[in-house]
Amino acid sequence: MTADRILAMDIGGGTQDILIYDPAQPAENSVQLVLPAPTVLVADQIRRATAAGRPVFLTGELMGGGACVSALKRHIAARLPAYATPTAALTVRDNLDEVRRRGVQIVDALPDPSAAIIATGDVDLTALREILARYNVTLPERVAVAVQDHGECLAGQNRALRFRLWRDCILAGGALRDLAYTTAPAHFTRMRAVQRAVPGAIVMDTAAAAIWGALCDPAVSARRDDGLIVVNVGNQHVVAALVRGERIFGLCEHHTVLVDRPKLQQLLRALYDGTISDEAVRADNGHGAAVHPEHRPWTRVPFVAVTGPRRALAGGLGYHFAAPYGNMMLSGAFGLAAAVSGRERLWPSS
Repeated sequence: MTADRILAMDIGGGTQDILIYDPAQPAENSVQLVLPAPTVLVADQIRRATAAGRPVFLTGELMGGGACVSALKRHIAARLPAYATPTAALTVRDNLDEVRRRGVQIVDALPDPSAAIIATGDVDLTALREILARYNVTLPERVAVAVQDHGECLAGQNRALRFRLWRDCILAGGALRDLAYTTAPAHFTRMRAVQRAVPGAIVMDTAAAAIWGALCDPAVSARRDDGLIVVNVGNQHVVAALVRGERIFGLCEHHTVLVDRPKLQQLLRALYDGTISDEAVRADNGHGAAVHPEHRPWTRVPFVAVTGPRRALAGGLGYHFAAPYGNMMLSGAFGLAAAVSGRERLWPSS
């Protein structure tokens, strides 16, 4: 056991993908877990309360929405009370007045003893520590966590804000190394919540972690200096990035359920050509797109690397399916470990 060990947790909309990186062990012997995402677990608890006709009381940290917010909407639609502490309520929307308008009663303490008490938060190291202790595995002191953070949005669409932040990042140089935070910027409230739960944790956006992780695939890394497209087809979102050297030159993000194979091909072509429209992507209910004005297509046919649990969406298009260290599901976790360790190759012999 070495001091270089890192706990890397990539928190997605469907799964949380966990790696305990230890350079003293081969990649194949490292502890690797794919578990249900926290939002899925909270959604299950809300659904059980709804089925039982019980109120719910959400208490804890701001966390990712998605499945749990959808379950909460259905709970309220069933005319059952929903309570939340101010911090937990931020999971629904950043503006608490909007949360109230959606039917959630914001309270400081449990108002109804019959309510199901549901803890919110993206990271539960206590549960993970207890599970792994059964296998004589201890958690590393260094922790890195990736979450998708739209940025604090008190008015308007949070996806529009997310891409204003991405555009600012790309126009400022798009340096990959700048996307791992020892202290998350104030507007990244979900990352800040992770750092409150795990003091000292390094945090990244899931898009950045997936890009970094895909670059750990040897076939992908070999094309890094020439330029390529990296695509992560996640359970909830499709992210595509123009990467060259140490920079991201452009990025597009859409909802997986709204993208079929022809649309994916069309989005990647427009991103690569620099003709993609942020407004058009958002009008299609995607998150948006941003491309640096200096970007020019590097070759006639770009090299495209695809990772993510829904990568079959890209089947038959001739793209490379990236599997860093032999495990596609851990791409984001490998990216976190690479960012924190500063190593281009986590295991030199791999």
